[in-house]
This record gives sequence, structure tokens and C-alpha cells, in this order.
Amino acid sequence: MPLTDDDRAHLRRCVELATEALEAGDEPFGSVLVGPTGAVRHEDRNRVAGGDATRHPEFELARWAAAEMTPDERAASTVYTSGEHCPMCAAAHAWVGLGPILYASSSEQLARWRSELGAAPAPVRPLPIIEVAPALRVNGPVSPFDDEVRELHRRLVRG
Repeated sequence: MPLTDDDRAHLRRCVELATEALEAGDEPFGSVLVGPTGAVRHEDRNRVAGGDATRHPEFELARWAAAEMTPDERAASTVYTSGEHCPMCAAAHAWVGLGPILYASSSEQLARWRSELGAAPAPVRPLPIIEVAPALRVNGPVSPFDDEVRELHRRLVRG
């Protein structure tokens, strides 16, 4: 699926949010929710450093959308994210009824990078989104954003 300039701008913002998370002492993930009109409705970054491992930005966007948007608005919205949703976030996305997902880097890439860097594996199997929620429309990974996300994870692991 060809990407638009807007798609690339939203992915760029996701990488910026992931960078902000890393610089704040957190894991580098960031996500943006774009509504049906193309306007950014909400954005967030990882906030798991405080001890709550469920504070992923994708999960936070799903919760925000459930509270603030109609079901039709949610279905017509797009989630952009620096990394493919984990199983928890993919399930939340599907249950809330959000539209397509465009991710900069895949869960397969992240697992490989962590292994190459000598980091411990994640406590949850890194399944592709469509294995958790097969009806979701997804697109990713996207170069060169995946390379930028890889560098953020290298910085996280290597310090």
C-alpha cells in the first residue's frame, strides 16, 4: 500500500514520541491516533517506567478513543505507531473497534533486534497483530522509520 506524505508525517511523529519516551527513561514507543478527517485526535508515548507495564501508548489510545469517540469515528480512524502492537494492545485496538494500523517497525524486527543486542526477551510472545485480531487492517514495517526505531532500541539496551 503506497504511503502518503501525511502517513509519513504521522510516522515521523511516532518516532519523535518514542524518542521522548527514551529520553524520559522509558522504553521507546510512540503512537498517534488520526481521526476520519485527517486531524490528530490523540497521541501518547510509553509510560511503563513507573512500574505499570500496561502503559503502552497503543493501549492508551484505545482507551481514550473508547471514551471520546463514537464507534463510527473509531472505525474510520487510523493508528500510527513506532512499533507493531503487542498482543495486549492489538486486542484492545480490536475490542474498541479502531480502524487501520500503520507501524514503523514490526514485532518480528523488535524480537530480532533485542536478541542481537543481548537483551532479555519480552515476557509476552511477540505475535503479529493479525494473529491476535485477524480482521484488523495493518501495514508495516516502513523504511526508513524502522531503522530509526532500531537505533532507539539499541540506545535503550546499550545505554
